[in-house]
Amino acid sequence: MFLRRLILFAALLPSLFLGYAQELDSIRASLITCSPGQEVYALYGHTALRIQNYTAGQDLVFNYGMFSFKQPHFIWRFVRGQCDYMVVPIPWQYFTREYENRGSSITEQVLNLTQEEANRMYLRILEECKPENREYRYNFLYNNCTTKVRDVIESCVEGRIVYPDSIPLYTHRQMLHQYTKEHPWAQEGNDILLGAAVDTLVSIRSAQFAPEYMLRYADNAYIYAANNDKRPLVLKKEILLHEKPQVIESEFPLSPRQAMAVLLCFSILIVLVERWANWQFWLWDAVLLLGQGLAGMVLLFMFFFSEHPAVDSNWQIWVLNPIALIALPMVIKAAYQRKKTMWHAAFFVILTTFVVFSPWMPQEFGKLVVPLALTLLTRPISYYLYYRKNNKK
Repeated sequence: MFLRRLILFAALLPSLFLGYAQELDSIRASLITCSPGQEVYALYGHTALRIQNYTAGQDLVFNYGMFSFKQPHFIWRFVRGQCDYMVVPIPWQYFTREYENRGSSITEQVLNLTQEEANRMYLRILEECKPENREYRYNFLYNNCTTKVRDVIESCVEGRIVYPDSIPLYTHRQMLHQYTKEHPWAQEGNDILLGAAVDTLVSIRSAQFAPEYMLRYADNAYIYAANNDKRPLVLKKEILLHEKPQVIESEFPLSPRQAMAVLLCFSILIVLVERWANWQFWLWDAVLLLGQGLAGMVLLFMFFFSEHPAVDSNWQIWVLNPIALIALPMVIKAAYQRKKTMWHAAFFVILTTFVVFSPWMPQEFGKLVVPLALTLLTRPISYYLYYRKNNKK
C-alpha cells in the first residue's frame, strides 16, 4: 500500500509544483476526519487535509500518517520512539476507497478561509511535501497526523483560532480507553507501557491529538482577526462516507480480567498442593520470576532508551521488576535445597506495599497489574508456610 502511494506521490510532484506558477484563485481547504477502524493501528481514527484546486483540476488529500518500513533500522527506531512519518498527497478517490473498504466514515469540515489564507495554506503544504521537508518526528500524543493538520491551519489564518471550552476534559489514558474499550488486550498493552504522565487532565490543546476530538473542537471554533472581528472556523460540515458495521474479532478467548483470575486461582491451587505434598514446586517459581523479570526489562528499557511519551513515569516497575531475573537462580537453588532465601521476604514486602498503596499512587493501573501482584505474593506465602511447618531455618 505504501509503495503504491509513494509511486503516486512521485508521479504527482511535477503537476503539483506547477501550482506555484498558476494563479491561485480557487482553492478550498477542508479538515477530513475518518472514524476508527478495527485494526490496532486504526483504533483512534485519522485526520487529513483536503485541498481542492479548481484552477488546476486537483482534488488531493494531504496525509501526515505515512511511514516506510524501508527506513534504516525501522523496528529498532520504532521501539525507541524515533519513527519519522511523512506527509504524502493522495488523490481523493484513492483516499476514500481505502476507508470505504475499512468501513469507516469520512467527515468533511470545509474551512472558512479567505482566498488569501487558502492560497497560503496550499503553498505551505506543497512546500512541506518536498522530499527534503516531508518527514517529521512522530509522537503519538503530541505530534501526530491530527496535530500536524491543526498546526498548518493555525499558521495560515489571519488572526488566532479560539476553541470552545465546553467539551469535557479527560486524562490521556481515559481518552485512549474510549477508543480501545472493544479491544481489551490492546488497552492493557497501553496501560502497561504508559506511566503516570498520562493520568493528569489534559488541556484543550493536548486533547486535540485525537481526530474525533479535533473534529468536535473545530465545529465550534472561531477565527479572531486583529481587529477583533470573528468568524467560525468551519463553513460547512458534511458526512461524505457513512460508517458501516464492523466485525470485532476476539483478540484472545479470555479477557484480561478473566485471564488473571485463572492465573491467580492456579497459583492458589499450587500452594494447596504444595501444602498437601509438603514440597515446593520451584518450576512455577521459575515461570513467574522469568515473566516478571522480562516484563521489567521492557519497562526499564522504555524508561531509559525510548522517546515514546509518558513511558518514563511508570509505577508498575514495583511489580514488573527486572531484579526478578537476578533472584531467579537463587530462588530455584533455595527451593531445590529446601533452604530459606532473603528474596522471599524482599518480594513479600515490595508486593504487599504495592497492593496496599496502589489506590493512592498517582497512576491508574489496568486490570492486570494488581491481580498479578497477588499471584506473585502466593510464592513467598507458600514458602513461609512450608518453612513454618517444617521448622526450618
